[in-house]
Amino acid sequence: MMMTKKEAVAAAAIAVVADLFLFLSMITYQVKQLLESHNVNYIVKEHEPTPTSQDSARARGEPLKIGAKALIVKAKQGFIMAVLPADKKLDTKKLKIILGSKNLRFATQEELKEVTGLPPGAVPPFSQFFNIPLLVDNSLFDEEYMAFNAGSLTVSIKMKTNDYQMIVKPQTADFSF
Repeated sequence: MMMTKKEAVAAAAIAVVADLFLFLSMITYQVKQLLESHNVNYIVKEHEPTPTSQDSARARGEPLKIGAKALIVKAKQGFIMAVLPADKKLDTKKLKIILGSKNLRFATQEELKEVTGLPPGAVPPFSQFFNIPLLVDNSLFDEEYMAFNAGSLTVSIKMKTNDYQMIVKPQTADFSF
């Protein structure tokens, strides 16, 4: 029995959604595996889709200041992951100086998809999954805990910031306000 054009389009759309779900689930799985391989305690919370830091904090029932936002920026040396507390803003002037780059900009949605395979708001603060350098703002470690979307807009992880520091051994600097 042959499919109609409408059925074929619907089947293709379902296949694309299934592939995307599998990929997003894979990143979440990789984050969990990384934490477990270091014997780190963490909490997973499933929630409605949360594309912004404010939405995520509200859905998690946690203060915004423990949120860790992973921003993908492009400097002269290429793409870099900059992680800072969700209640702070990126100080691009400071980051340009730190990176020694005259130009600095946020990745476009297309570039974010190309670099991470993820939608905005879903990128976890682990740059090793994307083979890009990592820079973490010192103020992230002012809080005992951090929380972040773990490769999905509907799955968050909460963990201790000192465990995160032990796992990723990040280069740190002051680049938020």
